[in-house]
Formats: sequence, C-alpha cells, structure tokens
Amino acid sequence: MSSSNIPPQHILDAIRTWVETESPTYHTAGVNAMMDLVEQEVQGLPVVVERLSGRDGLGDILVLHAGPDNGEKAVLLMSHLDTVHPVGTLETELPLRIEGDRLYGPGVFDMKASAYIALRAFKQVIFGGKLKRPLVFLFTPDEEIGSPTTRELIETVAQKACCALITEPGREGGKVVTARKGVGRFEVTIEGRASHSGTRPQDGISAIKEAARQILDIEAMTDFARGITTNVGMITGGSAVNVVPQYCQFTVDLRVVSSEDGDVFERKLLALQSHDADVRVSVIGGMNRPPFERTEGVAKLFEIVREVGAELGQTIGEMPRTGGGSDGNFTAALGVPTIDGLGVDGEGAHTLQEYVELSSIEPRRLLLTRLLERLAC
Repeated sequence: MSSSNIPPQHILDAIRTWVETESPTYHTAGVNAMMDLVEQEVQGLPVVVERLSGRDGLGDILVLHAGPDNGEKAVLLMSHLDTVHPVGTLETELPLRIEGDRLYGPGVFDMKASAYIALRAFKQVIFGGKLKRPLVFLFTPDEEIGSPTTRELIETVAQKACCALITEPGREGGKVVTARKGVGRFEVTIEGRASHSGTRPQDGISAIKEAARQILDIEAMTDFARGITTNVGMITGGSAVNVVPQYCQFTVDLRVVSSEDGDVFERKLLALQSHDADVRVSVIGGMNRPPFERTEGVAKLFEIVREVGAELGQTIGEMPRTGGGSDGNFTAALGVPTIDGLGVDGEGAHTLQEYVELSSIEPRRLLLTRLLERLAC
C-alpha cells in the first residue's frame, strides 16, 4: 500500500478507537459508549443533540439536528453503532491490525469505519455554514437484530426527509445499493408427546419428526427465479437421547423482492398445519423489513450520487438488489428516495476475517461530503 492511500492519522486513530469500543447489540454499555463518542465529536458545533434512552435492554438512540428549521424537508443520514461480534473478540479471534491495505477488526466494516467518516462529512458540511435545508443524522443501536426499538422513530424522521443516505458498507468494489429484499422472521414451535424411547416408544409422538417434515415443506417454498428464499437456520429440540421428543423449535428466514410476495409468504408460514393430527404446530413472526424497491426517486438520487462521484474522478456503480436488509428498507418503503451502501469498501462482515480497505476511506469520505453539500447546501 502506498503512503498516498493511507487515511490521515487522526481519522485512522478515531476509527481504531471506535472499533476498540466493542458494541454488540445486547451489550448496552458498549453501544452507549459508542453514542458517547459521537456526542464528543459534535461538542461545540451548531448541532442539536437528541438522545433517547434505550428500552427493552438495548442501547440509546442518538439524533443530530443541524441546519435551518425553515420548513424544507431534511436530508437524512443513518448509521448503526451496534455490531455482532461478542465482547472479547478484539482480544482473541479478531485483533485490530493492519495488513497491507486492510484494517481488520470486529465491526470495522459493518459499519464503524463508514459511520465515522459519515460523521466527519456531516461535521465538514456544518462547518461550511451554508445549509439551505435541515440535515439530520440518526445513529441507531439495534439494526443488527432488525431495529425493533428504532423502526418507529426511523419512519417518523423519514416522513420529514427529502432523501435518505444509509452508510452500510459498499459492495463489490464500492458499488452503492439501490434495492434490497424484504426480510421476514418466524419462530415455529412443534409440540408432540414424550415417552421412553426404549420401553414405550409407541406412546410417543416425535416433535422432531414433525419438524423435519415441516422444514422440508418450508425449504421447498424457495423460488430463486422470483427472488424468494426460505431458510431454516436454527433448530433445537428434545430433552434426552432416550426420550421421544415432545418439543422442537426452529427459526425461518424469509427474503422477498416485492411487498406482495411478502404478504403471500407471511400468510403461508403463519398458516402452517401439522402433518399429524396429534401434533401441535404454532408459528409467530412476520415481515420485519419491507422490500426496498428501485423506484424512480431512487434512480434519480443514484444519478446524483454517480454525478458527484464523476466530479471527484470516482466511478460509482450500483448493486441493483441485495438479499440483506437494512434500515434503508424502512425509508424506501415510505417512498423516500434512498441510497444505501455509501460506506467504505472491504469484506467479511459478521465474520472473523472482517476488514476495510484503507484506500477506500478517503475517497468515500470525500464522496459523502460532496453529496451532502449537493443535497443540503
């Protein structure tokens, strides 16, 4: 890596500090420590800081308001500060380190480096003092688990926005995201009847056997041509090896392209029926992220991103659809033009090989800064 590709030391040091502040979703102290770091960054600036106490055992929410209160719709920036790696990962399996053009660390790619440079861009635009419309930056604590405590606020803020910019990582060499699938989550519980598997096997009704049949039916709902996937990713059941199992539970992950398919498959999953009349099947859950569709408004906003990139000598491509969901699904579903994937480049989100490309940090920071200037000034 050439020295010209290395970010300024103060930016690199700040990203290191953010990564060292481990903040998995359910580690409230860590998530709130991240919110503290954001607050410290904007002290003394013409920014109204709104901090909302967390609930349901999760961290706080931070909303930064800048610019004039002139009735114009706001430019909305969104980043999440929760990660997935357990506390201690930094000291064991994924130490913070630089290898060539790669900075490794838990949460560095998803999405602390991106959140930090977006905050730098936000601050730089405020320093310019020429905002013509409100600029709002929303930092959330629970995106990695589906945003259960922040969805309502996201939607409320988005209804007053002209556009939404989401700082999830860039894709495939820095492409931005202009569509995402919708996401549904379901919990299935099977109740059979327990018995001793050696002395009275005929008296038992296996919940695991019923679950196996249900899982095959659910997996068969996948239709790659229509962009529909159904995946059973976790299963538990039984009490001992010599007991016909009374209970079995499993989770279903549903991904769909359209809201119509979301409605159809939500109904199908909630209406699962037992193959055995003596077994009880119950299902809870539903769609928790609506599809993010590439509307005309999204297409026009992408053209602005592409033009700003071109002015900077950057070629900005688009990822027309990705299977993963984000908070951008909520804003896009409300009809707010939304661009996602505006963060840095890298790989390995949620893995022990997570890294960002150092050479992508400054170009992306500059892109975000110029984009905010174009949209808000």
